Amino acid sequence: MPRIESSVTVNAPIEDAFALSMSQLEVRYAWDPFVLEQRLLHGATKPARGVQSLTKSRHRLSMVSEYTSFRPPTQVGMKVVEGPPFFATFGGGWSFKPIDDDTCVATWRYTFSIRPSWLAPIGDRIGSWLLGRDIDKRLARFARGCEDAALVERAHEQLGSSREN
Repeated sequence: MPRIESSVTVNAPIEDAFALSMSQLEVRYAWDPFVLEQRLLHGATKPARGVQSLTKSRHRLSMVSEYTSFRPPTQVGMKVVEGPPFFATFGGGWSFKPIDDDTCVATWRYTFSIRPSWLAPIGDRIGSWLLGRDIDKRLARFARGCEDAALVERAHEQLGSSREN
């Protein structure tokens, strides 16, 4: 099962980076080049363990994912419960590690398996390349978004958290 991982050093406190990573709607769209549409499902207003969300990508693929872990401000995990038919499984997550009070490292990971299994030798390579490229683009935009004080403030408001700075 391929695992794709990429990290970026972010010029923001860990709480700010976490809040922006969990942003929804216009805040998410301002920094995330992958997401065309994303919303929480079943009346949820904030991400949490067990909450599901619908994401439509710029690739025109849709998926419903469920938060499998939610540990502010250090870690979030998700799994796809309904998605593109070529994925047998798909999961991912964010993790954050503080470097100091104003800087942290954000890491994004994906794991997946391809169906049908006979396609995996080629599908794993193609998927790893495409997903790796997407992660790197997303993380670069995420790092820039973390430096936008107004965007981070709106992310905190959505999450119901507060800025310490």
